[in-house]
Amino acid sequence: MRTTRTTILPLLAVAVLVGGAACAAPASGDRTSGETSASASERPVQSIGDWVDERMSELTTEQKAAALLMLHAPGIDPAPLRAYVDQGVSGLILMGDNMPETPPELAELTAAVQDDPEAPALIGIDEEGGEVQRLPWDDQPGADQLRNEPPAASEDAFAARAAALADAGVSVNFGIVADVTPDPESFIAGRILGTDPIGAADRVAAAVSGERHVVESTLKHFPGHGAAPGDSHTSIPTAPLTMDEWRTGPAVPFEAGIDAGAELVMTGHLAYPAIDPAPASLSPEWHRILRDELGFDGVVVSDDMLMLQRNDLPEYADPGENAVRAVAAGCDLLLYVLPADPAEVGISVDGLVGAISGAVDSGRLSEERLDDAVERVLTLRRSIAVEETDWGSGE
Repeated sequence: MRTTRTTILPLLAVAVLVGGAACAAPASGDRTSGETSASASERPVQSIGDWVDERMSELTTEQKAAALLMLHAPGIDPAPLRAYVDQGVSGLILMGDNMPETPPELAELTAAVQDDPEAPALIGIDEEGGEVQRLPWDDQPGADQLRNEPPAASEDAFAARAAALADAGVSVNFGIVADVTPDPESFIAGRILGTDPIGAADRVAAAVSGERHVVESTLKHFPGHGAAPGDSHTSIPTAPLTMDEWRTGPAVPFEAGIDAGAELVMTGHLAYPAIDPAPASLSPEWHRILRDELGFDGVVVSDDMLMLQRNDLPEYADPGENAVRAVAAGCDLLLYVLPADPAEVGISVDGLVGAISGAVDSGRLSEERLDDAVERVLTLRRSIAVEETDWGSGE
């Protein structure tokens, strides 16, 4: 069973072994007379940052591009999922069609797709509870109940949910909806943790606290779906707010979740024309606001990129172009909920990798932006590997 993780910042020195090989003791000729060999705790250590730098130095541009992908393959056969990992993607997202009948079977599935103990693939899931949940055995209350309870109830529910996910080998929960709206007719109304910014913020922060040290928390759908009427699965919803209105409204729950320690923020395919007419997922300005004004330093993940294609607008018909625009805007991890045959939606790993690496070669996408994204994703993956090891237990 996976142990509760201890928070470890990316640059914190930890006692890890490079490539599984033990740190070599000094040669006997280098020791002074009477010197004894150092204990394991006194040997040189490698920080997560150093490990990431070393791994990145070994990657080609194409491998870096693949590392920005999180993909889905339907079914409970691990082979199609593992095939994506073998192509160098950084993560997999599990949907309802990946769910076996029991938790141990899901744990077997997630274990079967991993191949890199030093930086395991991210295993993500939308486990909000209530309207959106993938685990058939998740009996915790959803947002429709939690928003009427004290914030402590949200913390308890998401703590239990996180434990169930971690035991099944899931490392990332796309489960904390930070959107807020008082409109009961809103597309997102059944999934929000509060109908006002402060009430939502308190419960969002509590949910992050509940998941903390167990799974990685994701806030969605930045900059806020509640102010943008419509369904972003089939359109680009538009919010009529000014920047000042956004700061005192939709921004509040996101800021609370970031301050509580959320490791990921998911951008929505929705627009605030007063700030940027482009959907936030493709907007450099919204990524700047997220980083500079809200102080978020974790991984920015897109909502399902196929949603852009489904709105039938010609400017979003090319999946390669969408991928390049998202990464150039500031996205670190591109999410794709693919069918069994990705060619049905005009997508392949090679095609996405080619589009991103080609943009780097042409100068449209800077190497610095690509490296920044890969560094954030690899840091998250490496941190999970380190945190999963109970260094202090003596076991």
